[in-house]
Formats: sequence, structure tokens, C-alpha cells
Amino acid sequence: MNKILNRISKRAKKWIYIITANFLVLLGVIGIFVPVLPTTIFLILAASLYMRSSEYYYNWLMNNKILGKYIKDYVEHKGMPISSKIVSITFLWVGISFSVIFLIETYWVKLLLLAIAVGVTTHLIMLKTLKKEVSPQKNISLITNTAESEII
Repeated sequence: MNKILNRISKRAKKWIYIITANFLVLLGVIGIFVPVLPTTIFLILAASLYMRSSEYYYNWLMNNKILGKYIKDYVEHKGMPISSKIVSITFLWVGISFSVIFLIETYWVKLLLLAIAVGVTTHLIMLKTLKKEVSPQKNISLITNTAESEII
């Protein structure tokens, strides 16, 4: 693969990387709504390609309010919010259960889907749970309220 890419001009490589990264971002966005499709890994791969091709797109992705958070939380090993875990596991099991009960007739495919659901559920449960950070403003008001209540 590298031999092929070495023969391609730098400009063509740049656009191949950008187009591929855009496709990965699209898959990542779809993955936000489809629990079986991973979001974070697609966004990490897209960031890697953007880093090699376009500083503008890389900064856009990393600073995006929604998408950038997935990458930063993963890279910083912060984890996943409990609400996201619950929603993901719920949609995962609803989707796979519906498929197994109503759509799939082949026994081994049903077992495969259930095994995937168990694996993804286990992975999500084992991920560190992201704790909400208290903003400095809220932290100050908490300290102030505590101090006032101690005085009274």
C-alpha cells in the first residue's frame, strides 16, 4: 500500500486522506445513533488522517463541541457518561433483539448477533464511567453555601 501511495503526488494524497477522513467522520456520526457501529474509533482514525492532510479539518474535528469530545475523552482516558452507556446498551439490545426475533431465520446468525451484543455490552460496562466535572463557578457557590450554613 505504501508503494502505491509513494507514487501518488502529495496533493492527491492530501485529498485521498481528506475524503477518507470525511467518510470516517460520517460513519462516526452514524455510530452516535446506531449502537452497534463504533463512534470513537472512526473519529480517531479521521483525526489521524486530517492530521496528515489538513490542519484546518483537524482543528475543526478536535474543537467540535460534539465530535471532539469523543476523541478527547478517549485519549485522556476519562471514560463514557453513564447516560450514554445506558442509552447505547438499551438501543443495542432493542435492535439486536428485534433482528433476532423478527428478521433473522438462520440459527447461527442469531447466535452471532447475540454474542456481539454480549461483547459490546461487556465492553461498554467495563469502560470507565465519565464523572461530571463541577465548573469553578458552581464549585465556588457550593463552598460559599457550605460556609454560610456553618455560620448559621
